Amino acid sequence: MVIRFIILVSILVSIEGLFFRGIVYNNWNSSLKWSHLFLTTFVYLFFFYQLLKFDRSQGVTTTFYWALGLLLLSIVPKLVSLLFLGVTLLGDILWNTTTKQPSDSRRLFLKNFSLAIGSIPFLGIVHGIWKGRYNFKVIKHSIAFDDLPKAFHGFKILQISDIHSGSFDNAEKIEYAISLINQQDADLFLFTGDIVNTKASEFYPWIDTFKKIKHFTHGKYSVLGNHDYGEYVTWPSEKDKEANFRAIKDLHPAVDFQLLCNQNVTLEKDGENIKLIGVENWGKNFKQAGDLSLASKGTQKSDFKILMSHDPSHWDAEVKNHPNNYQLTLSGHTHGLQFGIEIPGFIKWSPIKYIYEQWAGMYRDNQKYINVNRGFGYHAFPGRVGIWPEITVIELQNKELQA
Repeated sequence: MVIRFIILVSILVSIEGLFFRGIVYNNWNSSLKWSHLFLTTFVYLFFFYQLLKFDRSQGVTTTFYWALGLLLLSIVPKLVSLLFLGVTLLGDILWNTTTKQPSDSRRLFLKNFSLAIGSIPFLGIVHGIWKGRYNFKVIKHSIAFDDLPKAFHGFKILQISDIHSGSFDNAEKIEYAISLINQQDADLFLFTGDIVNTKASEFYPWIDTFKKIKHFTHGKYSVLGNHDYGEYVTWPSEKDKEANFRAIKDLHPAVDFQLLCNQNVTLEKDGENIKLIGVENWGKNFKQAGDLSLASKGTQKSDFKILMSHDPSHWDAEVKNHPNNYQLTLSGHTHGLQFGIEIPGFIKWSPIKYIYEQWAGMYRDNQKYINVNRGFGYHAFPGRVGIWPEITVIELQNKELQA
């Protein structure tokens, strides 16, 4: 912990030192310099005070979220400005073979332009905190299978994931999101884990709101995510931790979700059926309580199967090439890092892609699919930049019956 703290401080001090020396020192007047110093000092004192007083028995608080948000608001634009300035100055030195060095006026222009470039992530983060975290989007997919029972051609699944109710602070926005869910023409509702950040009590104020989710013809089902086990705080005793876990599981029936803990159910329509399978959390780098064999008990390879598994790393590690043949997997967990650039049809990028191969949206490997929901709520950083909260609607089609 101490080593991590020292590394963090060293990185932050280095960025601030480079920014001050490279951009502020020779270009800003005294008033701007002192204003920058005051605001930066306030942000760091606020963040490190929250970090040092962090109480593992309470978990991450709303105040800590805002401290982290202010830190990112301060440091990310400066880092982007420095990277742009460094690359452009290096380019000038490498390609300007006449003078070898950029002129003073050229340097001043590049420094000012670097600040302008840095303002882009600054404004993005401001928007992400102010608007982005509740900027709910309905994303629709249509996927076709050779072996989908014909009775389920056109069957629609609505998926949400990662509610993280402990982060909510705007009832009106959540009511709006529930109304969006209820406007969708879907047959089945699925929630793929993380109903809270840590404690069952976080969801109590929202029970009545989530009970407003309409009736779906084929039911409302859910699974657990890594945050639902209460493992990110220190408990007075194992008994208290277990009591919280039971209370979290009890939240699901309280809002009419049927929780599947390594279990499966049969969904029937016009004499045909598909299997819905729900595993407990199984993550490559997180809790591995999921038991795919137990959850699939009684199913056959020939069955059409929809698997709910919170962490998408499970798909690559076990599901994708499993001989029991899981045609469609639904996950969440990544949140798309709540930060990235996404223009449908052109670009989809987030730093989380370097950790999770499947991190947002629909992916295919031969005849197997996984959808990674970008998350309904948010956690840690109190915003979303470019990666919006998601309600997914997936339509299943039988290839033979496609128009």
